[in-house]
Amino acid sequence: MKAFIFPGQGCQIAGMGKELYKHFPVAREMFERANDFLGRKITEVMFNEEAESLSETKNTQPAVFIYEVVLALTQSELQPDAVAGHSLGEFAALVVNKTISFEDGLNLVSNRATIAQIVCEKYKTAMAAIIGLSDEYIAKRIAEIANESGEQIYFANYNGPGQVVITGSKNGIRLACKAFKNEGAKKAVPLLIGGSFHSPYMKDAEIELSKIIDKTSFSTPSIPVYQCVDAKPHTDPEEIKENLKKHITHPVRWTSMVHNMVEDGIATFYEVGTDDTLQKIVARMYPDITVASLWSIKTYSKISKKEYNIMGGK
Repeated sequence: MKAFIFPGQGCQIAGMGKELYKHFPVAREMFERANDFLGRKITEVMFNEEAESLSETKNTQPAVFIYEVVLALTQSELQPDAVAGHSLGEFAALVVNKTISFEDGLNLVSNRATIAQIVCEKYKTAMAAIIGLSDEYIAKRIAEIANESGEQIYFANYNGPGQVVITGSKNGIRLACKAFKNEGAKKAVPLLIGGSFHSPYMKDAEIELSKIIDKTSFSTPSIPVYQCVDAKPHTDPEEIKENLKKHITHPVRWTSMVHNMVEDGIATFYEVGTDDTLQKIVARMYPDITVASLWSIKTYSKISKKEYNIMGGK
């Protein structure tokens, strides 16, 4: 069995989608649908090799979502048995397994970006990657640091064994990084992300997004989606909807998601993105599991004629 896995914000690169648009009619049609829906040329931001505006949240999140959905749906022969998305990637996964439409997914992501940005500007928060310490140790220490300092600190992402992201107040994250560096972490570095995603700081965003989610049509998916909130597979539209409402305030349980997929029989993981970030995590956890990129603009010039035909090339 195989799964498509979708990375989140941070995988964006200048020029993403340009070759897909150029060579594949199906992709071109979907990119134009996105432009029409948004009422602006998001493709100009995505395809520009030097576009600094791609790093702006209002552009980054729709761009990543659009690219991943287009990439997954452009090819037709390789079909997954399950899907899973890391953070923002969950929205692309829900389109690919037919829980929501492309336009509805784009609407949710665009509103998520706008609403989250407003909330981010209300609080002085930060995020940081901690590598080389156990989850249990980090949990104990952030509780102690929070208690001693009065600052709020939370888990945001469980990315893999010994690899997590924490979030909270700027001072709390500063104190935590300093402590973990002194306590043997391989890395304890702040991330270039404004805000405190996947934490209680995003409660206002959850409330606003829930209103939009309630107005969105959710269908029974064609295949299960492993969701970030509980790491479990879901096919019930109402369960998926309720989990999606909690998505922005709860940590991403990627470690457990991978464990659960493998236990359920997934033996091949195809990353639907611009690089191999999620593949590396899966490979470290399960060295005997097959991991691969579905397709990448970096390897476009190297794809075979067979692969080109699979992708619907003309």
